[in-house]
Amino acid sequence: MTVFDGVGVALVTLFHDDGEVDLGATASLAAELAAAGVRAIVLAGSTGEAATLDGAERVALVKAVREAIPHGVPILVGTGAPSARQAAALTAEVAAVGADAVLVLSPPHDPEPTAYYREVLAAAGDMPVLGYHYPKMSAPGIDVDLLPRLADLGMVGLKDSSGDPARLVRTLETFSGDLYVGSPWLLSAAGPLGATGAILAVANVEPALSIAAFGGDTAAQRALAPVAARASGPREVKALLAERTGRNPTTRV
Repeated sequence: MTVFDGVGVALVTLFHDDGEVDLGATASLAAELAAAGVRAIVLAGSTGEAATLDGAERVALVKAVREAIPHGVPILVGTGAPSARQAAALTAEVAAVGADAVLVLSPPHDPEPTAYYREVLAAAGDMPVLGYHYPKMSAPGIDVDLLPRLADLGMVGLKDSSGDPARLVRTLETFSGDLYVGSPWLLSAAGPLGATGAILAVANVEPALSIAAFGGDTAAQRALAPVAARASGPREVKALLAERTGRNPTTRV
């Protein structure tokens, strides 16, 4: 079950000056990016400052963005958490309000997260679950050798933000599910090599270049480099958006 192919955006969560979620502004940005050609909207991921959002805020974001974007553009929601119990509860909450899939960061300090993902998959029911390997955010991440077992449990895809080209190739050879890269530096290789898509923070700012680079356009990959170098986290992406569009750069992180 492929949730989407091509480039999806790891959407920033926009806030008011007081730090409260600005649902209208976030939904408006999602609609603008969908119109620009991004194939999916990912809410409450690491770029969306997931660690600072409670369950009610995730639910409200899903509802607001769903009303703002075409129904053919899926919404994925980050529901990773330090424990399986927390991740399963967040997954069930967003499934109940119409999320199309969840993106679940692996738990910290767990080299064998099979039990964690089994519990999340049970909470998701028929909703697709993508794993998320990002050792910089939650070490050690998901070992490539575990991916076939997780696929057998029902995990349909993986986002890999490691930026490791050797791991990219090995995953494509090992994992039967869909692979989405999270590193903007691998786009022009990942698409031609056979990755299903990409989920990118830099697509908040440069959707067209991101899409072209994933399609194998090396000139677009080179043109994207200065922005990718700056878009290293939520604060930096929001600063770029503020410069270009005047959107509020307030963060909680």
